[in-house]
Amino acid sequence: MKKLGFLLCAAILLASCSSSHNKKEKKDVTDYAKTITQSELKEMLYTYASDEFEGRETGEPGQKKAIEFIKKHYVDNKIPSPIADGDYFQDIPESYFNGRAKASENVLAFIKGSEKPDEVIVISAHLDHIGISSDGAINNGADDDGSGTVAILEIAEAFKIAEKDGNGPKRSILFLHVTGEEIGLFGSRYYTDVDPVFPLANTVANLNIDMIGRVDPKHENGDNYLYLIGSDKLSQELHEVSEAVNKKYVNLELDYTYNDENDPNRFYYRSDHYNFAKNNVPVIFYFNGTHADYHRPSDTPDKINYEFLETRTQLIFYTAWELANRDERVKVDLKTS
Repeated sequence: MKKLGFLLCAAILLASCSSSHNKKEKKDVTDYAKTITQSELKEMLYTYASDEFEGRETGEPGQKKAIEFIKKHYVDNKIPSPIADGDYFQDIPESYFNGRAKASENVLAFIKGSEKPDEVIVISAHLDHIGISSDGAINNGADDDGSGTVAILEIAEAFKIAEKDGNGPKRSILFLHVTGEEIGLFGSRYYTDVDPVFPLANTVANLNIDMIGRVDPKHENGDNYLYLIGSDKLSQELHEVSEAVNKKYVNLELDYTYNDENDPNRFYYRSDHYNFAKNNVPVIFYFNGTHADYHRPSDTPDKINYEFLETRTQLIFYTAWELANRDERVKVDLKTS
């Protein structure tokens, strides 16, 4: 009897420990957001925006180094391509650029949705920059758009960690790095108008990241902020989701100055989200505003606010997570003509 009692107690204790262990291991979205860190963003950006990449001009050797850097990240993290096994490059022929660039590539990776794989959230950033100036100075493009590029890589890694834990997104996530933005949004237009790997009708939303690592003169008071453009243009529901996610998780100051229809800068039309919006895909464009180093060799990684970059990237991750996992896709209220 003593032996039986001992075994029974041991079994109860083991079950209790196992239950406690399982509770401890259970993770939620905040755990995955915390894997997005300023140290990793900084390490990647110091490479991606280094002189070695020669300003990443479309079709030039530095841009080819950039796409290999991006591909390696996905391969290392076992995040597949939606094009074909091991083929992460969407090739764009030289003829498409109308004499403005040599042949170039978009880079695509994705995580397949567990419940609604045919519905897709696209997270985009442009991988190119403006290359080398006539005086030989290299335009590193740390903010424009190295910041968006490394943000996507960290977001992708966070989603992959969640998938490994059995918490993969219900909808598919496409990580889309587009080329030729600086010379006319060529890469995103090629994806939307020529070769959409996922049908645009099944594309729930596009979250586009273009410059999120710096602070503009308007916001030099020290508080973290982000300009959001386009969130209510096609879907009021998308705007409301975005606002609710921000309030719940990070509470940044969301500035809609450039979302004004009368904005003289017309930023809504000047980054890659627009090629999705013109095809009736709801969009959010994340942007820190311009600064004195915009399109100059002085846009270097030492000037990035990595604490801000971390939180801004986490906000975009949280928003993508919500869009990917909510019961219904966000509704389109207004279609472009």
